[in-house]
Amino acid sequence: MNKFVLTIIGGILLCACTPKGDYKAESNNPEYLHRSIKHITDVIVHDIFSPPVASRIYAYVSVAGYEAARYQDSTFLSPVGMLNGLTTFPKPTPDQEYVFPLAATEAVLLTGRSFVFSEDKLDEFHDAILKEYRQMGIPDDVFERSLAFGKAISEHVVQWSSKDNYKQTRSFPKYSIDDSPSTWKPTPPAYMDAVEPHWNKIRPFAIDSASQFRCPPPPLFSTDKNSDFYKLAREVYDVGKGLDKEQRDIASFWDCNPFVMNVKGHVMFATKKISPGGHWMNITHTACSQANLNAARSSAAYLRVSVAIADAFIACWEEKYRSLLIRPETFINIYIDENWIPLLQTPPFPEYISGHSTISGAAAGALTKTFGDGFAFVDSTEVEFGLSIRKFESFNDAASEAAVSRLYGGIHYRPANEIGLKMGKEIGAFLNRKLLLNEADKTTAKLEL
Repeated sequence: MNKFVLTIIGGILLCACTPKGDYKAESNNPEYLHRSIKHITDVIVHDIFSPPVASRIYAYVSVAGYEAARYQDSTFLSPVGMLNGLTTFPKPTPDQEYVFPLAATEAVLLTGRSFVFSEDKLDEFHDAILKEYRQMGIPDDVFERSLAFGKAISEHVVQWSSKDNYKQTRSFPKYSIDDSPSTWKPTPPAYMDAVEPHWNKIRPFAIDSASQFRCPPPPLFSTDKNSDFYKLAREVYDVGKGLDKEQRDIASFWDCNPFVMNVKGHVMFATKKISPGGHWMNITHTACSQANLNAARSSAAYLRVSVAIADAFIACWEEKYRSLLIRPETFINIYIDENWIPLLQTPPFPEYISGHSTISGAAAGALTKTFGDGFAFVDSTEVEFGLSIRKFESFNDAASEAAVSRLYGGIHYRPANEIGLKMGKEIGAFLNRKLLLNEADKTTAKLEL
């Protein structure tokens, strides 16, 4: 037998005798979960879902991921009984081995696929990430059992979602423009229809109802130059005319408007951007990675944040379509300066209260619950959209900056931002008391009583 043949045989025997990688350690890497949720964000951006609809997707995806991942850590509890209408989930078979982070990834991607338009974009990613799991050397029976469990969780979540009234609202009538001078009107350049006027009819995830959290009514509309309302509009105008670079950077960083339309002659096209909820889901990824959380704990963070965001949107939209307040751009163009244009493009829905401010307050509360106050981080969310990083000393600092960005951007009066942020924090605090995902949460809740 020649040396070449001996070399080949020796190589084969060496490979056969070399132990496979530690799949249990490899599969516990939370980046598979993070990458899956980020890819869903990318598809949401591509498909141009409205911020409220995007928040609904994130919440269902995160619940599915958490329920599959939580079995990795025996201290975590099912959210059944904490989330409205959620019934008992399928359970893993006792005394059988699973790779629960793999099951969570499967649950996340299958659930996400049920809500997006570009299914092919998720399928391609799904196939690729499962191939990575395969290469870890997970035994075939464990691999298939884990996928089957993730699929069962996803099917349960999708069935739960079918009863939240979303499909019914798709056939509800469009918003009819009110002739009153105080009410919202479509704004340039696209003059789009009002977005999701019936969102308050969507079943909330954890709050009792869309109207559980009520804020004070907006300032009384007036065109009198001595009135509080006129002064608020004038403030938006004056701030917009005198923005410095830092204020412009802040406004652009937190724009998060998936509806931005560009007009070039007779051609109109959209600039695709991340939604406010997507921005905070990315901050969640950043915090989880910085804190070195495993897949189970990362999935719990996503659940808290996504449910807070989704319920904050429902409560916020309840107020928006109750008060129906005119946007600064419309008021200023009619009563102050017909040529004024805000730095940011005005989103297509009523002004009061600020959606970004509300969901930022809620998300910051959920993240503070998980990581504590004073958790400093670098937010690189907007780098892929051509913007710079921003640094924050805490989640509440970031939320406060998100709120004031709406004034700098010229799309909200000051009260909408400040009151929205306050209501969002109240929603976040309520959910932190209700979502008791482990025994430590229960202990903390008892101490706070």
